[in-house]
Amino acid sequence: MTKYDPIFKAEVINDYIQGKYSYNDLAEKYSLPDREIRHWIKRYQLSGIDSLIRRKGKRNFTAEFKLSVIDYYQTHDESTAEVAAKYDILPSQISIWRTSFNRDGIQSLKPHRKGRKPLKKKSKKQVRKLVDKNEVERLREELAQKNKELYDTKLERDILKKSMTLFGPSKDVKKHK
Repeated sequence: MTKYDPIFKAEVINDYIQGKYSYNDLAEKYSLPDREIRHWIKRYQLSGIDSLIRRKGKRNFTAEFKLSVIDYYQTHDESTAEVAAKYDILPSQISIWRTSFNRDGIQSLKPHRKGRKPLKKKSKKQVRKLVDKNEVERLREELAQKNKELYDTKLERDILKKSMTLFGPSKDVKKHK
């Protein structure tokens, strides 16, 4: 996608506002897609001249801000483009926030760190405590695992006994005399 200068965008919008040209005429004159021109004009009408300037850097929004945008969108009879212009965000962002809020609740709107968690060095005392704790926990988990295996084995045995009484042996076994 080509990035256009805000002054150039303002010039194109000015030509349209003065009534000199239609979308198609402007598209031919400036060798641009008419869809792009429509987009610029719509943004200008909703947000003013500041909407034509590209932002540098990433913006972070709080969960409260996101929730207020979602609430405003759902309570007012306005399109996502109009709400986005009011709050100076992208229209698709409203949809993304709304679907994640409906799916996962307020937790999904809270900012979270990206990437891998940093490694933390532990003191020798903490390591010893963890080793002792881990040993006890490991033994408990091992005991629980063994109990589960025993239960499963007993269950299988009981099922086999029942099936033997109901269906008899699986093959006709000839008894030797």
